[in-house]
Amino acid sequence: MNKYSSFKTACAAIALFVSAVPINKAAAQNKDGNASSVTIGMEPFVTKLMSKMTVDEKIGQLNLVVTGNVATGTTMSKGIEDKLKRGEIGGIFGVWGTENILKYQDVAVKNSRLHIPLIFGLDVIHGHETIFPIPLGVSATWDMGLIEQSARTAAKEATAEGLNWVFSPMVDIARDPRWGRISEGSGEDPWYGSQVAKAMVRGYQGKSMTDADAVMACVKHFALYGGAEAGREYNTVDMSLIKMYQDYLPPYKAAVDAGAGSFMSSFNTINGMPATVNKWLLTDLLRKQWGFKGFVVSDYTALNEVTNHGLGDLQTVSALAVKAGLDMDMVGEGFLTTLKKSLKEGKITQQEIDLACRRVLEAKYKLGLFGNPHKSINADREKQDVFNDDTRKFARKIAEHSFVLLKNQGETLPLKKSGTIALVGPLADNHSEMLGTWVIAGDPKKSVSVAEGIKNVVGDNVKVLYAKGSNITDDSLLSIRAFALTGPEQKDKRSPQEMIDEAVEAAKKADVVVAVVGESANMSGESSSRADIDIPESQKDLLKALSKTGKPLVIVLFNGRPLTLTWEDKHAAAILDAWAPGTEAGNAIADVLFGNYNPGGKITATFPRSVGQIPIYYAHKNTGRPFDGTGGAKFKSDYLDISNDPLYPFGYGLSYTTFSYSSVQLDKTDPVGNTTVKATVTVTNTGKYAGEEVVQLYIADPVASISRSVKELKNFKKVFLQPGESKVVSFNITTADLKFYNEKLTYDWEPGKFIVQIGTNSSNVQSASVDWSKR
Repeated sequence: MNKYSSFKTACAAIALFVSAVPINKAAAQNKDGNASSVTIGMEPFVTKLMSKMTVDEKIGQLNLVVTGNVATGTTMSKGIEDKLKRGEIGGIFGVWGTENILKYQDVAVKNSRLHIPLIFGLDVIHGHETIFPIPLGVSATWDMGLIEQSARTAAKEATAEGLNWVFSPMVDIARDPRWGRISEGSGEDPWYGSQVAKAMVRGYQGKSMTDADAVMACVKHFALYGGAEAGREYNTVDMSLIKMYQDYLPPYKAAVDAGAGSFMSSFNTINGMPATVNKWLLTDLLRKQWGFKGFVVSDYTALNEVTNHGLGDLQTVSALAVKAGLDMDMVGEGFLTTLKKSLKEGKITQQEIDLACRRVLEAKYKLGLFGNPHKSINADREKQDVFNDDTRKFARKIAEHSFVLLKNQGETLPLKKSGTIALVGPLADNHSEMLGTWVIAGDPKKSVSVAEGIKNVVGDNVKVLYAKGSNITDDSLLSIRAFALTGPEQKDKRSPQEMIDEAVEAAKKADVVVAVVGESANMSGESSSRADIDIPESQKDLLKALSKTGKPLVIVLFNGRPLTLTWEDKHAAAILDAWAPGTEAGNAIADVLFGNYNPGGKITATFPRSVGQIPIYYAHKNTGRPFDGTGGAKFKSDYLDISNDPLYPFGYGLSYTTFSYSSVQLDKTDPVGNTTVKATVTVTNTGKYAGEEVVQLYIADPVASISRSVKELKNFKKVFLQPGESKVVSFNITTADLKFYNEKLTYDWEPGKFIVQIGTNSSNVQSASVDWSKR
């Protein structure tokens, strides 16, 4: 029998016990291959199914196991096939590919008593097999169309390999670059992060989650994980309710509003209660206040780890979790091994188990798995839709759009497509480091290195002198810890000085030096917090030696977070932040270096001058003793040794061209009530290259019932201008843009003066004022 025909048998079994509807109606497929749902509605379907389930089978639906080669903890699941036959597993993650998925799904739908299909998940963070820039880099595009397309493309690839659930997007606001997982999010701003969250959910889930190329999004980490103290992974989070609601919760709420199908609880505590067992968080806020209708899964063994927080043994915390609103337990099997006992002892109720089970089954219904448990298992799609010319072309495009030009002294860039270049650095001819952190299915061997990209873009027109110059790090402890999962860095056998000497000799023979340096992919992401966020010392020594040659020094920076770049900013002629660009890294970098594409990215997380400034972000509160750079510094809010200002502010990014802004024009200066104020600037390309500019709108509320942020991003528009061209850019401002959470957590606006600011970044703006009254 053809293995793909087995879905008919499974679907028939499901249909027989749920209703008398014939299989050709209950589990038909549309002509386009998308699975239609069963013919009866979700609620009666799930209710009838649950009426046939034992307590053990209901608890089994709450159990998520891991298999394959994916592990982000110390525990791996065992006895999977036997548990599948007993109905003790609701979902599997860590496995992909049609053959692998088919094997497990067939056991569930053919060999378990009720034939309930599995949900298959994976960490598809920035692409599946075709890898895009890390999310922090993708956010630097300021292009919601590209961001949504990145999720849509990833969903098509993931479903072509049998998956139907992705643990993405990560929408945590992060204002501490020491935290490694800042690389997985969209930076520091709640309004911008909300726009990205909505775009990602739309991209993953498509028009309908029943479609064969749609996956269910899993929004993480709920909640406030980006506020971990000291920027240290898995650490405590403690903040006021106003800060939660105003600055950290909005992207999660935006994802709910966009229809996200699932959420993942975070590792941290909130108000002293771990998120995974926090009823206020998972039920009162997420479901009752926000109206979330999906299910919540724990992070990897997060339920078991509640014991380490001091709340009791596994049975105790498992009971707390199901009562709080956690529906699925990832890997730890606390639910599987303790809930039945807790039920018998009266510590939980049957209703609480049923509610969690219902939510998991409803997710499978929404995905169309009861109509066709094999809807995404299609060998033809796996051959055609994964890692093809179209996906690689898109990867190159979004990478180019993500790059941020941090410095370009004397128009060093773009480079001439002639002459001699010294290409140096441990990341210059390196495949394994192109993809960045959190890459599960991507193959580093298929990535394009920077050396290859330059060859592809300019051929033999440019002479390239290559020298590695240094290892990524010569710090043995950092190397051991950073490369713990991937194996040790392949160190060059030469001494550090020999490698530097070779690079210097190449530089002396070249017209310009391109140094490709920065963090290894392993130096950011989960469990990769760093107290020192400089470029590793071995590479900095290389840069210092290259700088002494007097040749123009262009730094191509790989990084998963804002770094402290004060020396580099002072001594390099140009700095191009490439983040971790993905599969098409080298081609995209070469396109930008040689002017085939004019970079237009803007950073979404502030770059500090020193770690001593952290946390640092543009939307800070006023202080009673501000230091404005004038007058005496004593008894002011400042540092003795450095400026308060960041190295690069939020929204910053240069171009090969230049832009000028007119003053801000308002069509009303005394608006009343729920009206609209139109704010306008004229932006002109004053340089010699065509380019894109991200025009940013901020609003300041200088007098309010509580202390407000000095300014808040409220909108942006991206415009493309030819040299000499001008465009009028307008924003419609409504009272919705003026709202904030007051001391009673009421979300409203107050009448008074507002300052409208429009500019090229959060620090460089033009301003105008309005006096807005309620009536």
